[in-house]
Amino acid sequence: MKIRRLTGCAVSYFLLFVMLFIALAPIYWMLVTSLKGESEIYKLVPTLWPKELTWEGYTNLVGNTGFMSWLKNSAIVALAVSAVSLFFSVLAAYGLARLRFRGRQAIGTLILVAYLLPPTLLFIPLYILITRLHLQSSMQGLIFAYPTITIPYATWVLTSYFTSISVDFEEAALIDGCSRLGALRRIVIPLSAPAIVSTFIFCFTLCWSEFLFALVILTGANSTVPVGLAGLILGDVARWNQIMAGAIITSIPVVILYTLASRYIVSGLTLGGVKG
Repeated sequence: MKIRRLTGCAVSYFLLFVMLFIALAPIYWMLVTSLKGESEIYKLVPTLWPKELTWEGYTNLVGNTGFMSWLKNSAIVALAVSAVSLFFSVLAAYGLARLRFRGRQAIGTLILVAYLLPPTLLFIPLYILITRLHLQSSMQGLIFAYPTITIPYATWVLTSYFTSISVDFEEAALIDGCSRLGALRRIVIPLSAPAIVSTFIFCFTLCWSEFLFALVILTGANSTVPVGLAGLILGDVARWNQIMAGAIITSIPVVILYTLASRYIVSGLTLGGVKG
């Protein structure tokens, strides 16, 4: 039994090491490439570590491209869409979780179906609508389009979480004279902080890294980071050190968000899937 247990532990640790290596190897290669010069990047025999560390990828990216503008645009769009999505999703999820009306189950199912729809089915009609509203080539158009992706997910997660919260707290608040909105603001939202934080971070991450809608809607200086970095690939020439440097820099805000809110994310996603 002891030998079997030791063998099982060894196999488990080996598999964990393999999975950790698979997960971290692309990040390591991205970091190493960002610190190489272009001549070393294009060598036939790749090097696992730069022979000469250089920051030219970072300096050229910041100094010779519109990277800082792309970064600002991505932050504005991601924060605005996340805030708007949470506002409407909290109201919709609370209504689906607490109010009893005809068609409630059907609406919940349609929200889940809307979340599962591939974004590629939506961007053509959305672009036509945005063009008719004269919002093309502007961040306002992107802020108008992204909630079609984020609101269904946020509503679905928050509905499950609100359903898992006991109604006794709200009933006590209603007896004390609170309105429905007052109970939502004073009771439900504070109790739902883990789900709200994790949903906000998901919406932010999705908007921060989204490429297809941004490519179709935005142009020129209004580009976001994914579109701007993709523009550094010109034909057969790719400025890999600048692209990888941009990827490293744009990963930092997301890593910080997940690190600061890790306990909220775990509890929010776990409790949010208890009921459906």
